Amino acid sequence: MDKIIFATGNKGKMKEIREIFKDTSYMVLSMEEARINADIKEDGTTFEENALIKARAVAGLSGEIAMADDSGLEVDFLDKAPGVYSARFLGEDTSYEIKNQYILDKLKGVGKEQRTARFVCAIAVVFPDGREAVRTACIEGIIADVPAGENGFGYDPIFYVPEFKKTTAELTMEQKNQISHRAKALAAIKDEVLFVEGKGDCR
Repeated sequence: MDKIIFATGNKGKMKEIREIFKDTSYMVLSMEEARINADIKEDGTTFEENALIKARAVAGLSGEIAMADDSGLEVDFLDKAPGVYSARFLGEDTSYEIKNQYILDKLKGVGKEQRTARFVCAIAVVFPDGREAVRTACIEGIIADVPAGENGFGYDPIFYVPEFKKTTAELTMEQKNQISHRAKALAAIKDEVLFVEGKGDCR
């Protein structure tokens, strides 16, 4: 079975990735599962740059197809913060419970029309021969008044999707994979992988 090494150790993220690739011949491994231990400095200024930095590093270390994502939450009322700093927002070791509450506190009393936000995800793939591709997708929503849901991770409990009248942490995996920023970007990058590897009919 062919391998794809995904530059993450996040179990929630790996679950989403494997769900998208379950109908392919690829085994998707995390860095830990592939026994790759690397401290990759994400110093890009965009989601796309950071995704490529990680994918290039893992491709160089593994010799396999490498993928990486950089994703985050943009809150319009906070000038699109936390943005590319979403994972490091308020400090790398700060829990998402604290991060989420901080955002809710900043938006306290702010009307629904000003609570607009989006999840953005850029996914990069680097092939052993050096070819690269990046795909970016997003999902629009609003910041909820209170956290809700147990199914997601990160900022999911405070990101409300009007279409479903639920936060992304309240959605089932099937619902999330229909609409999420990561699912959309993964679906696009999966098509790219299958095409480049000669396993897909067309783009």
